[in-house]
Amino acid sequence: MRASVNLFWILAGFFLLSDAAYTIWSLIVYAQPEWVGTVGIGLVAVMAVFIGFYLNRSYHAQGGQLPEDRLDASIDDGDPELGFYSPYSWWPIILATAAALGFLGVAVGVWISIIGGTIFIVAIIGWVYEYYRGFFAR
Repeated sequence: MRASVNLFWILAGFFLLSDAAYTIWSLIVYAQPEWVGTVGIGLVAVMAVFIGFYLNRSYHAQGGQLPEDRLDASIDDGDPELGFYSPYSWWPIILATAAALGFLGVAVGVWISIIGGTIFIVAIIGWVYEYYRGFFAR
């Protein structure tokens, strides 16, 4: 994580220098600042500072090094339990269909969004309670 912190601080400095160079260049060429690029590059620098600060605080608060930072770490050290996922569930496909119908309804007609919302409610209930009805029950 220490390498990530240093990377974001370096990126913040780079974008601050780029912002200054862009502003000076636009003043030379156009005799006025080009605000969209100046503000955009400046905000990217601010975002890099935010992320670098957050990662730095997280690094110091965790009290130890991550497995990625140690030279003697193995692959299994950084392999946490991520949770249980249903390997043969059809409900995520039905949820994606409901989302597609919802977005299509925004573009075409509200009545399609109502159908998508109904399918979404049925699919989310089916996905949550999938294992309460038996294994792989449809």
